Amino acid sequence: MNSETPSRNRLPVVFIPHGGGPWPFMDFPKNEAGKGPWDDLGAFLRGLDASIGRRPKAVLVVSGHWEKEPVPTVSTAAQPGMLFDYYNFPAHTYELSYPAPGAPDVAARVRQVLAEAGMESADNAERGYDHGVFIPFMLIYPKADVPIVMMSLKNTLDAGSHIAIGRALERLRDEDILIVASGMTYHNMPMFRKAEEAHVAQSVRFDDWLKDAIEDKDPASRAERISAWDKNPDALACHVPDHDHLVPLFVAVGAAGADAGERIFRTDYLGKPYSGYRFG
Repeated sequence: MNSETPSRNRLPVVFIPHGGGPWPFMDFPKNEAGKGPWDDLGAFLRGLDASIGRRPKAVLVVSGHWEKEPVPTVSTAAQPGMLFDYYNFPAHTYELSYPAPGAPDVAARVRQVLAEAGMESADNAERGYDHGVFIPFMLIYPKADVPIVMMSLKNTLDAGSHIAIGRALERLRDEDILIVASGMTYHNMPMFRKAEEAHVAQSVRFDDWLKDAIEDKDPASRAERISAWDKNPDALACHVPDHDHLVPLFVAVGAAGADAGERIFRTDYLGKPYSGYRFG
């Protein structure tokens, strides 16, 4: 099966926001309507399994928190541990457990399709689930009963090579593997908890531009627009100190093939929007 002859049972590609730190396990102040700042995201992630419609054989997660490898690197552990890559949170958030199994056979298949596309890759049998993986999946599959394989970004963080990586992975959608890109479409850490009017306006404009580009029905045009994301006048203001949380979306754009994106989730944090997308 190749990307030109997709199966009727092809799974979608999903880009999910994973939020800030261990947010589902924290107490946050409620607004006048009794709503917390992450409630919308929690409801979205808890409903994702049902929205996809069936359980995959395994999930391949591309996390914005695994970003320092020179080539795409795939986790091969049969039982990955936990990687608590957040700081200065309450002690109980470092005692979380997510015992979903790995899938070494799927990891090998990921490396195979990359090799067939002429791409170098590596494997890692030691890496545990980072919080770009275990936090959202504790809500998506709370019973930890779906195998998960992680794949890193390249440390170049460029759009072009990550779209190409996604294109190589596209065929996995026909092999009962769900590709999930985990990041944030807005990730300016110094400004995250501020509601500065001019910056909020920048973030809204960038989110609107991104939706328009992702929902472009022409795959070539879509890839071209996303490849030039940093030419958007508001883009760099929305990703500080770097854009690692946007790069998983580039992989999703490649893995989408001919499938146009659809924004399936949008909310905001102090006025600054962030979104989720589905392809196929």
